[in-house]
Amino acid sequence: MKTESQKYIYNKSVDLWFIRFPILFPIIYTSLLYIFPNYENYLIIATIILLAEPHFGATWSIFFNKSNYQYYNRRPNIFFVGSFAVMFFSVLGFFYFQNLFFLVFYGFNIYHVTMQSIGVCKLYNKKTEEIQYQTSFIFISNILFFFFGLFRFYIPIINNQNIFLLSSFTIILILIIFIYQLYKYRSLSNSLTTLTGSIIFLPILFVDKPIHAILLGVTMHYSQYIFISSKVYFGRNNNLSLFKDLKFTKLLKSKLFAYLAIYGLVMGFFTSFNQIGNEITKNLILIPLIGQMLHFYLDGYLWKFSEPHNREQTLKYLFKEA
Repeated sequence: MKTESQKYIYNKSVDLWFIRFPILFPIIYTSLLYIFPNYENYLIIATIILLAEPHFGATWSIFFNKSNYQYYNRRPNIFFVGSFAVMFFSVLGFFYFQNLFFLVFYGFNIYHVTMQSIGVCKLYNKKTEEIQYQTSFIFISNILFFFFGLFRFYIPIINNQNIFLLSSFTIILILIIFIYQLYKYRSLSNSLTTLTGSIIFLPILFVDKPIHAILLGVTMHYSQYIFISSKVYFGRNNNLSLFKDLKFTKLLKSKLFAYLAIYGLVMGFFTSFNQIGNEITKNLILIPLIGQMLHFYLDGYLWKFSEPHNREQTLKYLFKEA
């Protein structure tokens, strides 16, 4: 029988490279960005279609499941009133106080990603002391990156003269804390999981455009979410046999991945108008933005495993074998 520390959602290798330390995605993104700088807009839209929007769309594969409906009815203020309030704020903010709206969006984004990173750490680690270390490190890192991004792109007081020193100090600090965790707790996989959560927004210090600061490192977050939510979806639909021996061909032919592909294409289409459309069609980006804001809001409740319902209807499928 596997112990808690030996459990894997898929298997050791897949969990490491797609959930715990999916560093391959930012490496690919960075390589393409610097090798083909004239095609950066194509890189952005491809990332949005293939990873970003499918990750947002995966929320609805978890949300719209009959096993959840009684849970929603017991908490109408959270799931109905709260969702309506988020949509109302998004529409009002987009048209009437857009700068503030995008600042709130930026803050929600970092908070949401931070909480998922901490959640992933908890999935694989049952040592209370080490989890506290991971949580503190990830929170501190991402709070710093929030302010780095704020003072670099929104209120530009960090200039090119001091960005090198700031970047060097931050990287050295992250490496020291990573090495300390590895030395103290003797787990490379747990240390890499912590490192993932703490460097997702590191590109804020290196790239010249906010869109790359969000997309580049957050590709790791997208990978985590798609893989984890897929396991829950197939578990709820009694299709976990697809995960036996990792039959990816069958997985890609499933209804879920067809839905995610269509969702990515449609939302990517609306997003593209922000770059190529006129003043009216540019507003179509509000449609994916509303979906993204709902994703930030609802996920705080859908993946809250202190709730018995979520432990029974979501968590139990993550480590269930086919």
